[in-house]
Amino acid sequence: MTVKNADRDAIVHGKITEKPLRERPSYPTWAIKLVMAVTGLIFGLYVLVHMVGNLKLYMPDHNGVAAINEYGEFLRTVGAPIFPRESIVWILRIVLLAALVLHVHGAFTLNARSRTSRGKFARTNLVGGLNSFSSRSMLITGIILLLFVIFHLLDLTMGVAPAATDTFVHGEIYANLIASFSRWWVAIFYILAMVVLFLHLSHGIWLAVSDLGITGRRWRKVLLVVAYLVPAIVMIGNIVMPLSIALGWLS
Repeated sequence: MTVKNADRDAIVHGKITEKPLRERPSYPTWAIKLVMAVTGLIFGLYVLVHMVGNLKLYMPDHNGVAAINEYGEFLRTVGAPIFPRESIVWILRIVLLAALVLHVHGAFTLNARSRTSRGKFARTNLVGGLNSFSSRSMLITGIILLLFVIFHLLDLTMGVAPAATDTFVHGEIYANLIASFSRWWVAIFYILAMVVLFLHLSHGIWLAVSDLGITGRRWRKVLLVVAYLVPAIVMIGNIVMPLSIALGWLS
C-alpha cells in the first residue's frame, strides 16, 4: 500500500504516521448525539401532548364555546395572575425553538462528519427493512418535518396567507381547523407529514435510547415497543383530525 504525504521521521521509527486522520472537532460527536437525543425526546413529548390537546376538537361545546377554543385560551392564560398573559406559552415556544435549532444543527453536523469519515468507502444496503429505511432517510424526513412545521405555524398559528385561509381569526381554533382542512390539498399534506413523523420519531426514539446509554436487555425491549407505539398513536390521532374534516364529518 502506498502512503501519500507520510511522515518520514515516523516511518524511520517504525510507524506509518503519527498525524491524526482529521482535526479534532470543537464539539465531540458524543456530545452532539446527546443533545440530539434530549431535544428529540422533548419534541416527542411535545407532539404527544399537542395531539391529545387537539382531540378536544371532538368534545362538545361549553356554554356555546368550542372545547378546543377553551383549551387554547387556557394555554394563553396559564399561570395568571402570577405571570402575564401568554408568558408561559412564550417560554415554551422559546424552549422549543432552541431545541429545534440545536437539533437541526446536530443533524447536519453529524451527517457531514459521517460522510467525511466514510469517504469513498461508504457501505450501503447492509441491513434491510423499515428500520434501515428510516435510518437512511432521517435527514430527509427531518427536512420534510421542518418544512411542515413552518407551514403549520403560518397556517394555524400566525394566519399568514396563502398557507392560512382568508377566514383565519386568532383564537378561533375550531373554525380555523375546519376552514384549513376543508382544503383537500392541505388535509393530504398533513396526513403525509404525519406518516413521515412516524418514521422519523420512531427511529429517533430508538437512537435516543442507545445514545443515552440504556443497554439493559429488558429496558431495551420495553423502549423498543414505546419507540413504535407512541409515534403510532401520535400519527393516528393527528391523521383522524384532517381526515374527518375533509370528509365532512365535522363542520
